[in-house]
Amino acid sequence: MIRKIKQQWFLISLVLMSLAVILDHSDSLVKIGFVLKDNHGPEIMIFIIFIISGFLINSDQIKAGIKDIESTLLALTVIIVFAPIAAGLLCLLPLETGVAIGLFIVAVMPTTLSSGIVMTGVAGGNMAHALFVTILSNFIGVFSIPVLLSILLSFLDQNKELVIDQGAIIIKLMFLVLFPLVIGIGAKARIFNATQLEKFKLQKMNQCMIIGIVFISLAGAKQVLLDNGMTFFYIVVLVSGFHLMLLGGSFLLVKLFGVKKGRYESIVFMGSQKTLALSAMIQLTYFSEFGTALLVCVVHHIVHLMMDGYLSARMNNGFSVKNQ
Repeated sequence: MIRKIKQQWFLISLVLMSLAVILDHSDSLVKIGFVLKDNHGPEIMIFIIFIISGFLINSDQIKAGIKDIESTLLALTVIIVFAPIAAGLLCLLPLETGVAIGLFIVAVMPTTLSSGIVMTGVAGGNMAHALFVTILSNFIGVFSIPVLLSILLSFLDQNKELVIDQGAIIIKLMFLVLFPLVIGIGAKARIFNATQLEKFKLQKMNQCMIIGIVFISLAGAKQVLLDNGMTFFYIVVLVSGFHLMLLGGSFLLVKLFGVKKGRYESIVFMGSQKTLALSAMIQLTYFSEFGTALLVCVVHHIVHLMMDGYLSARMNNGFSVKNQ
């Protein structure tokens, strides 16, 4: 029992923190969240996340991942092509504007920074390739996010307040993603060694930063979420359907291109999982008035962790693409 709690500490912490904010009748936590938001808390945490991500990158792993060009292209196809299309199709349903925006934000995100790599390894896949896809998709995301998000938002037929400044997002993502990532990679190569870095439990530090970003976002959206309590249940169904569409698309590509076991796991998990940290930052910065958009981002993250955690265990126990 204790071992399972330790393994799922991030998910448990995310849920407990969310409950604490929602159930805090004094709104003390909300006030703390507003103070952090007003003092650039989310931006600072994102910056730290990508510095740490640079520390975690191993040059040998990158070289190994680069060699599997086919799997990389298939994973990027799911991330950049399938996900926005799936979100567009789901938004043909009569969705509330905030929910639609939240789904669009999730859809244009690059792959997650940590859990997908871990689950790829658990399923018996190539973690080096999973890491490479993470790095590449986050680099590409700097330029693809504003373009894809603008396209999806145009389908909402809303007023001009939803039009975003693509150039401003690109500059912000370059500063918050590319710059700190390069700092981390450079610092690891010139200052630290692997043994020194292992002492800092960097992966957990990253996850703590993500919890912090979600805390700030939830504090700002608490009242909206309380006013739309029933919305939570259909969001769970919506994001579950969205994630199943991405998993289905990933398995379809794997089967069509005949990708073998040991290579296809990274396509499945890295293609279908989306980063929470960046989606929360985008929602907080550009769509803070749509509280339900944040709820979509958070619920999708929790749902995909649960679904993919189960799937990775099944794949490790002999489940294969042939069973699809």
